[in-house]
Amino acid sequence: MLAFIQTGGYFMWPLIACSILTLAIILERFWTLRESDVVPKGLLNDVMTRLRDDRMSIDYIRSMQSKAGLSSIFAAGLLNSKHGRSAMKESVQEAASHVIHDLERFMNTLGTIAAISPLLGLLGTVVGMIKVFSVLMESGAGNTALLAGGISEALLTTAAGLGVAIPALIFHRFFSRKIDVLVVTMEQQTTKLVDVLHGDKSKSGAA
Repeated sequence: MLAFIQTGGYFMWPLIACSILTLAIILERFWTLRESDVVPKGLLNDVMTRLRDDRMSIDYIRSMQSKAGLSSIFAAGLLNSKHGRSAMKESVQEAASHVIHDLERFMNTLGTIAAISPLLGLLGTVVGMIKVFSVLMESGAGNTALLAGGISEALLTTAAGLGVAIPALIFHRFFSRKIDVLVVTMEQQTTKLVDVLHGDKSKSGAA
């Protein structure tokens, strides 16, 4: 492995750093974007049951507030529900913006790695080819060892750059899609909660 890195030249080190960072981000995103944590099943039904049975307590709301994802959005809405529909929606939107920001954490970094890794590999390829042509100019085509070293450096950095960029791009698309699905689900469930608390009042006011 060390020989592989040494053969690839100096550009292998930033590519290795990118690969380690990519793996760390992928593992962190898999852990953070678990549906059971972001959008717990049965949370909406539990909240509605407590509201219907008049069992909604401040302690329960505070416990939701300390959690991530949909729970914190519901908590923000319930704490401000007594101030009217518009105030509740504003508090929900503010809480949702923080939740979405947390869901999208490190996504720009992952996308950047997917973009720059092939460029780093290409740069290593260019440097390797420059070495090859320098050997040709100085020693002619007879020095096959130096020629092979330059060509190996060029090919290895290209392969390493693509090897980092391809999984980074795949998982960036995968996590982006997963975040979109989670956001839509949270939006639908939050809208239902707002309608339950203020839908009837809005209809009676319009009448």
